[in-house]
Amino acid sequence: MIDPTADAAAVAWGPEGLVPAIVQDELDGRVLMLGWVDAEALAATVATGEVHFHSRSRGRLWRKGEASGNVLRLRSVSLDCDGDALLFAVEPVGPTCHRGTRSCFDDAVGAPRGQGFGWLEDLWTTLEARARERPPGSYTVKLLDGGVDAVGRKVTEEATEVLIAAKDHAIAGGPESASALAGEVADLLYHTFVLLAERGIVPAEPLRVLRDRHAGRKGH
Repeated sequence: MIDPTADAAAVAWGPEGLVPAIVQDELDGRVLMLGWVDAEALAATVATGEVHFHSRSRGRLWRKGEASGNVLRLRSVSLDCDGDALLFAVEPVGPTCHRGTRSCFDDAVGAPRGQGFGWLEDLWTTLEARARERPPGSYTVKLLDGGVDAVGRKVTEEATEVLIAAKDHAIAGGPESASALAGEVADLLYHTFVLLAERGIVPAEPLRVLRDRHAGRKGH
């Protein structure tokens, strides 16, 4: 990741002063579109927090969504290894493609946005770093130091909290109890990942089991 406001010189601008910019949904990594960016568009993107391009057909600065309202809210900017392409991670507001599809690479209007499971990779990377580096004061490290019993107890506690929150939501309904349930599920997911880290098992293993089971059921 780079800070383009401080390091725009790191970009290897092409002969026309342009580089391609790939736009990716920060939630699930879906590629939404590709556009062209010059120094002006990059500066406007960073300054406003909304993605701007250089329109080659109109020869001017263009804010994505300026007519449709389907803007792209910037979350991060990355520069590729050669410095000649940018990656914008964004939060899209509405469909990105002018055809009304989520992505310019989608065929169907109304293609659903993903659930953000890709971010779990970031969580796992952080947990691996905690297990390897053992920084003082880390809650994760404290759990890991307690061994399988300490982490396992937390998983059991959080699973119980999920059940209680789910029953509360079944009775009360509404956004407050839904938020409480989401929070308890988040705690359960986190502690389950810590348990895997403590045991030296990567999340790819239970995911493989799920995939195999799903494939087996489809075959019957």
